[in-house]
Amino acid sequence: MANPSLSTRLNKAQPYALGLFRIVVGLLFTCHGAASLFGVLGGAAGGGTIPAGTWPGWYAAVIELVAGVLVLLGLGTRSAAFVASGSMAYAYFTVHQPEGLFPLQNSGEGSALYCWAFLLLVFTGPGALALDQLFAPRGASRSAQEERQEEATAVTA
Repeated sequence: MANPSLSTRLNKAQPYALGLFRIVVGLLFTCHGAASLFGVLGGAAGGGTIPAGTWPGWYAAVIELVAGVLVLLGLGTRSAAFVASGSMAYAYFTVHQPEGLFPLQNSGEGSALYCWAFLLLVFTGPGALALDQLFAPRGASRSAQEERQEEATAVTA
């Protein structure tokens, strides 16, 4: 029997790579929220915390903390990622974009990257290693992405 092609092996690892991507992005986003709300990891904007109820910073920090934890754990990933993506789009267009047209000019790379990373998770789902899989109905543990991969493999075979 022939060795599976590199493409086939990479396709089999794709859900795990996506799961690790989700975990890392969720962890980093959670750290931003925790820094702003609790003053840990250097605190908000060079130290300290954001006063409770301050618009929009405190609300953004709550979204970062809650959505980050949900994405990290893989619980309600698509919904949490949608909210997180929207909050980062808002941050980019209200805070960064008025300072310059491009993210490199306006220090908005982080907001832009988080926005697009979370939007990707909205469409791909959580990948492997998500707690959502524990609560899925017994026969529904396979993702639509895994089914598409099998179909593509069957077509190319």
